[in-house]
Amino acid sequence: MEDVKKIIELDRSIIPACDVTFDTYKKIVEATKDVEKIGAYKVGISFLDVGLKAVVDFTREHTHKPVIYDHQKAGTDIPDTPNHFMDSMVRAGVDAVILFPQAGPVTEYEWIKSAQEKNLGVIVGGEMTHPRYLDGDLSNGKKKDYNKLFSELGIERELGGYLRKDAPDDMYELAARIGVTDFVVPGNKPDRISYYKGLVEKCGVKNPVFYSPGLVAQGGEVSEGAKAAGKRFHAIVGRGIYSATDMKKAAEELCSKL
Repeated sequence: MEDVKKIIELDRSIIPACDVTFDTYKKIVEATKDVEKIGAYKVGISFLDVGLKAVVDFTREHTHKPVIYDHQKAGTDIPDTPNHFMDSMVRAGVDAVILFPQAGPVTEYEWIKSAQEKNLGVIVGGEMTHPRYLDGDLSNGKKKDYNKLFSELGIERELGGYLRKDAPDDMYELAARIGVTDFVVPGNKPDRISYYKGLVEKCGVKNPVFYSPGLVAQGGEVSEGAKAAGKRFHAIVGRGIYSATDMKKAAEELCSKL
């Protein structure tokens, strides 16, 4: 499989996850725009009130770093709707979209092809970072005792994740087979990063690019994620940057761990 155009020119970078107000986003961009290894900005549903084009326009006034849109989670609708979504991405001026195709292979295929046809970068995720995502996972995480919470609601059985354990394998494989080279993998699970790297390489992706959330606030280490991913790795960090007193300094320190 031939290399496709890179979404981010750098092989390794930090991507601020900007799940914040528009005012805070402006501060993030202004603080980090000149940090060399800040590779892109990930924006999402927190800007639905402002409008995505306004966010992109502001970014373009300050930097040429790519803007990646994460709808949290796009690619979960029916196969007939992707053109409406992708057309809005093009009008807004984003560089790439993140898809988590949990609605099945037909939807996944149509949404990826629509993005590709409109020359949008495509980043596909499968496994997420939080507890009880996949079937059989009964972990609680750090915040609440969900077994107790669900029991108090009258649910007598243990509730595990809704997706079968090997569903992410299918999501990544289909994406790889139709030309996707960029993938979201869980940054707090470096063993899974290594596993998915091997999977997409077996599907013909020569130089896969990995993007990892789940770092810093969710317990993942940037250096460990980068080691597992190999040459091309972009760490997605939210609170580790926007909650810092000095966002530029925090970004520079994170970049030093790449």
